[in-house]
Amino acid sequence: MKRLTGRIIKSGQCDGSALVSPEPLSFFGGVDATTGVVVEPGHPLQGQSIAGRVLVFPTAKGSTVGSYSLYRLKKAGLAPVGIINAESEAIVAVGAIIADIPMVDHVDIAQIQTGDWVTLDGASVIVSADRTCVSPLATVRFLRG
Repeated sequence: MKRLTGRIIKSGQCDGSALVSPEPLSFFGGVDATTGVVVEPGHPLQGQSIAGRVLVFPTAKGSTVGSYSLYRLKKAGLAPVGIINAESEAIVAVGAIIADIPMVDHVDIAQIQTGDWVTLDGASVIVSADRTCVSPLATVRFLRG
């Protein structure tokens, strides 16, 4: 288990399986807002769904419409449950805030691999190789069903 600390962009709690990109991501044009699937040609996550995942990527790129695109994904139930960046920027920060998606940055994202179980709780980032590491947040969700 790894315990990392980030800077809070949008406070909150979530947990889920990590989906990690070594490259920046655009929510407008890079992610299909009707499916939650990364569609940017040649992107390392092309063809993968961000829905329900803790999305980890260095920073964002692209249009300011990306903020609304992230909000639209949330309303459709296709958004990530949390976002971790090495360095946030205004587009995704605003999107996370209006969509109520927990988000932190200033995290060494090289410490997180796709498939790791990640819990965000404010500035705290807990990373485990699998779900057998049960955080207090995961325990509450498990017991509630």
